[in-house]
Amino acid sequence: MTNVAPNAWAPDQPVLVEDVAGSARPAAYYMAETLDGLYAPYVLRTPADDGRFPFVLLAYGNGGGGLEWLRTWVRARPYIMERLLEAGYACGWGRYRTEVDLGFNLGGPLSVDRRQGMEVMNRSPLEFEDELAILEHVRRNPQVDGERLGHVGVSHAGEMLFKLASRYQGAVRAGVACEPANHEFLDLRLEDVAPVNPVTGLRSIEELQLQDPAWVRSRVNGPLVEERFGPIDVPILVMGRERDELQGVFRVSYDLLAERGKECEWVSWDHPLHGYIFPLLAEGDADPIQVQAVDAIVAFLDRHLKSRAA
Repeated sequence: MTNVAPNAWAPDQPVLVEDVAGSARPAAYYMAETLDGLYAPYVLRTPADDGRFPFVLLAYGNGGGGLEWLRTWVRARPYIMERLLEAGYACGWGRYRTEVDLGFNLGGPLSVDRRQGMEVMNRSPLEFEDELAILEHVRRNPQVDGERLGHVGVSHAGEMLFKLASRYQGAVRAGVACEPANHEFLDLRLEDVAPVNPVTGLRSIEELQLQDPAWVRSRVNGPLVEERFGPIDVPILVMGRERDELQGVFRVSYDLLAERGKECEWVSWDHPLHGYIFPLLAEGDADPIQVQAVDAIVAFLDRHLKSRAA
């Protein structure tokens, strides 16, 4: 069953509702107004038709793709959502604008003023600020407990959690950063190992080997780390992946949280799939490591989103 919103669409109503194969719970697709007045799509699924539930935003990698990306991922990676629904969480994937290389470093905090009766900004919002817009939109949904929002991000989206927690306190109550690609958040000095593409002028970081935490630690911008880690006030579960080329980045991200007394946890598994917490339906059932990893996520969320209910 697929239902398309009528012409008289309202901002608090979905633009599309459709069944999910193998599941009793449908997927409702919404549009959240971003900080600059455009729209970011996200999908919302709830454990039941009635009730008010904690919500977990799921995110993967760089942005782009829009509504069709969401529909594909709901179909292709159902395991994580079904586990969260079973555990009593509303949940959904969010989609956001494309990553701007070093946009967080170069742009600074977002400032908004007025000009000729309208808004003017010092820069465009970035992808993690589209997540902020999605979270604020879903917070108003009557089936969501707006005081109990969580975030589970993989790779670049794991770094986005760190950015969100640093810049916008209160946006989420707990988060999971799986394989967080925190090159920019740590302001790593990579000039000698990340060549610039002469055509685009952008850094090439696809082949980086950053497995040694000590080497990564030597490249961290210490003063900036103090500034960025200081405001973080939400529990974060950092998840590594053994033999990943960025395992040193993952571990240092956790260590810097722990050394500053932040509420944080570390786990790591050896698995061939980047983004192993989001199993692919095409590869069959979740394997034992993936089951254990999602068990750890649900247990972490339960401790911080359920045991501390508002």
